[in-house]
Amino acid sequence: MAKKEVAVVPRKKAPVERGSNPSLTAKVAGLNELMDKKGIRIIDLKFVDLLGTWQHFSITRHEFDDSLFIHGIGFDGSSIRGFQTIDESDMLIFPDIESAVVDPICAVPTLSLVCDVGDPISGERYSRDPRYIAQKAEAYLKTTGIADTSYFGPEQEFFIFDSVRFDQGQNFGFYHIDSDAGIWNSGRENNGTPNLGFRPRNKEGYFPVPPTDQLQDIRSTIINKMGDAGIRVEIHHAEVATAGQCEIDMRFTTLTKMADQALMYRYIVRNVAKQFGKTATFMPKPLFGDNGSGMHVHSSLWKNGNPLFFDKDGYALISQTLKWYIGGLLKHAPAILAIAAPTTNSYRRLVPGYEAPVNLAYSKRNRSAVCRIPMYSDKPAAKRVEFRAPDPLSNPYLTFSAILMAGLDGIQNKIDPGDPLDVNIYELSAEEAAKVKRVPGSLTESLAALEEDHDFLLKGDVFTQDVLTAWVDLKKKEIDAVRLRPHPYEFFMYYDP
Repeated sequence: MAKKEVAVVPRKKAPVERGSNPSLTAKVAGLNELMDKKGIRIIDLKFVDLLGTWQHFSITRHEFDDSLFIHGIGFDGSSIRGFQTIDESDMLIFPDIESAVVDPICAVPTLSLVCDVGDPISGERYSRDPRYIAQKAEAYLKTTGIADTSYFGPEQEFFIFDSVRFDQGQNFGFYHIDSDAGIWNSGRENNGTPNLGFRPRNKEGYFPVPPTDQLQDIRSTIINKMGDAGIRVEIHHAEVATAGQCEIDMRFTTLTKMADQALMYRYIVRNVAKQFGKTATFMPKPLFGDNGSGMHVHSSLWKNGNPLFFDKDGYALISQTLKWYIGGLLKHAPAILAIAAPTTNSYRRLVPGYEAPVNLAYSKRNRSAVCRIPMYSDKPAAKRVEFRAPDPLSNPYLTFSAILMAGLDGIQNKIDPGDPLDVNIYELSAEEAAKVKRVPGSLTESLAALEEDHDFLLKGDVFTQDVLTAWVDLKKKEIDAVRLRPHPYEFFMYYDP
């Protein structure tokens, strides 16, 4: 990625910043009381790598005191994806005391703390810590004067399968997924056990009651665990695809807090599925011929407690501020997708015909547009935009931050999103459809867009050049890993033509 000059904002040293909280001792005492009450002897320290996966290690109760929050605790940053080289491997994590919850998964009573990453030499926060990027995005929003609060609400979709097998070698490559809820099992012989039917057909998995919805109790168990972790859940249901596609929606909250919750959500889903003897995946497109899993991201801006996206006289009740925000999303969408649809598999989902938001347009109610204005409520507080292109393998800290930065750029530069597209885009004539721009068709195209268009991310030192360079380098390696291997279907097409 080409280097560009960036105005770097000085940052406070982490130990000074951490030790300046006069209420820390009282909060630690409160946690000690909680741990006594719950019988907790293990403290689990979680932090996120650049690609969006939680990492962790645990300490005993004896090691827990004020100094943990002031001086941090060390780990090997060279073993974490996208972090340090081996010659600069020593790093620190600092627990965020406000994130403390009793871990909803561990059988041994455990306190869970989300952590920030710092450099032990400079004492500064670490530029490649995704949580720091999210915190900087929220701070930058306030400096613009446009708003003081950004709310986010992601709809994370996922599959729960009965089994999955996959492997790759020099002379073979395969995957095999199975689910009793998969329509392909309608004709299965069960070695003398009756085949009881009730499986959703392709694209017919949305909202059927049990027994067709086989995962009701599993999802209910999941949301109860989420509630134990302090996550407010609004709804859960079966999703469109066959074979166990699900969705659980959280109540909106502020950017960094929602990113924390999004990772706790994935942690709980995967572990509860395993407890039921099943396997959960957030892979965007695990099944051929049916809908993939997205992470539709709702966002809104507020100032002094007032919503900024509502106008009773506007199209779909949206304000000019929201129109400009949408203009920024549409302009920068190809670059955003390098972060928000970050895998080669993401672009097997972003194809026409599977409710995939491939069209760079906005509309009320229209799910084929990349930006949708939900029309469920006419209340000012409910007015928001849904950016439908991200998927749940993206790093939520980076994805939410990129969406916010693109929207703010749209407001700052008064970017006109054009006219809304309130038609079924898939039913347009070829001539009309050719006028509608599409999202990138591959990760390669999205990365090229990010390399060309990333100045909006660098504002306020929110994203930094080294973060974007590291990101692009990691993703290009993933592209090569897939590009260099024969695909199983190539044998079907080419082995004996």
